[in-house]
Amino acid sequence: MLSMQIGIVGGTGPAGAALATRLADVGYEIILGSRSKYRSMEVVDKIKQKWPDRQLTIVPGDNSAAAECEFVIIATPWDAASITARTVESHLRGKVVVTMSNALARVDDEFVSLIPPRGSVAASMQATLPESKVAAALQHVPAHELGDLARPLDSDILICSDHSDATSKVAEVINAIPGARALDSGNLSNATAIEAFTAVLLQLNMRYKTRVALKLTGLDAVR
Repeated sequence: MLSMQIGIVGGTGPAGAALATRLADVGYEIILGSRSKYRSMEVVDKIKQKWPDRQLTIVPGDNSAAAECEFVIIATPWDAASITARTVESHLRGKVVVTMSNALARVDDEFVSLIPPRGSVAASMQATLPESKVAAALQHVPAHELGDLARPLDSDILICSDHSDATSKVAEVINAIPGARALDSGNLSNATAIEAFTAVLLQLNMRYKTRVALKLTGLDAVR
């Protein structure tokens, strides 16, 4: 088992549960947080029933328990991310906190990006958690592919943060996932473009009835 314990706050939705599954499969101990520990227990049971042959160390807990971990990911829907983070702010001071939400809406048959007041969900999170090191990552990875342990992830993962040590730590976690490649994509201001681009990926998925992944060329030596 890898030494670092990872907490996923608001982790019982599709994205959070998928990420918990993938990270547990590579050896991390996961605390899956929720407003209700009982809801977390239900989701953990479903994950373990789906993958009975895998040794997945996923522990159910409330959001406070998840926020006490050394490394924390906020996996709530975008409009609840900052509100949820504020409820556990005292546990997050000085820590790396990853936000993986996108501000998106579906209008008829189109996905459109929304611009939060501070420009991105990630920037709003950093404002909410001024004593934490916020990084944006994993917004553009479909939950289905993230949680499918039968296949490598096969995707580049863009990371934005104003803290270089946070970027390095997030990259270490991502690079432990088979098929994933972490890429330092600059400061947190770039999260605006990455969050918005997710609407394009979703639109491609709908139009071509597939699951697209972000893969960048010309970076073959980067890992």
